[in-house]
Amino acid sequence: MKNLGFMAYGRFRALRGEPVRFRGAFASYDEALANVRAGRLAGYDHDSVAPVSQAFMQERAPWDYPVLYWLQRLAPDIRCLVDAGGHIGVKYRAFAPYLDLDRLQWVVYDLPALVRAGRAQQRPQDHTLSFVERLEEAPSADVLLASGLLPYLREPFEELVGRLSRRPRHILLNKVVTRDGPTVVTLENFGLAEVPYQIRNVYEVPAALQALGYEILDEWTIDQLAHRIQTHPELGRCAYRGYVARLKG
Repeated sequence: MKNLGFMAYGRFRALRGEPVRFRGAFASYDEALANVRAGRLAGYDHDSVAPVSQAFMQERAPWDYPVLYWLQRLAPDIRCLVDAGGHIGVKYRAFAPYLDLDRLQWVVYDLPALVRAGRAQQRPQDHTLSFVERLEEAPSADVLLASGLLPYLREPFEELVGRLSRRPRHILLNKVVTRDGPTVVTLENFGLAEVPYQIRNVYEVPAALQALGYEILDEWTIDQLAHRIQTHPELGRCAYRGYVARLKG
């Protein structure tokens, strides 16, 4: 009965147009995109959406530290890192005090609007930071970093990796949103935009890494970020996870 009450309240708020953070439960990215509210921008690739939460993302959050730990551990063998979904280089800036970025080529791959914003905000000290709009243009990398990308990724993760010039030795994933049931796509409220947001089956990403020829070395959960879809609380709480994987052989 409690869940029924939460469900009814969440859907009532959404019907009234109140700003719930997550709205709806759809079977695919495209179905979610087709259900963006009238008058809202659809998706992330808009110049006006690029600044949303930018200052927060450039800070180091507690859930960044497993990634930072592994980057420090792998640092002697890293010459180039591709940061897929890296926004304007937010992790480059957040991790700068802890990594020797002068010897590390850090290449951000993101949507055109975010690449434009990243290039416009590039600072003199960001001399090892660069941006690409097409992953195929990125140089051969030792590490693929995707921190917070997978909820917003439209294509299958295996296809993303397949577009690199070669498979990197290590893959670091963070803030992968998971659930125990089938993958669900909801809509995240960005104020002026709604963005499809994927909550994946808990086995989907480990299976994708295995299919790509990787073994998982480490994984973690981020309990602070767990939440429910306000309009569909009956789907249960999602869990945020991170993975470090190494190419076999």
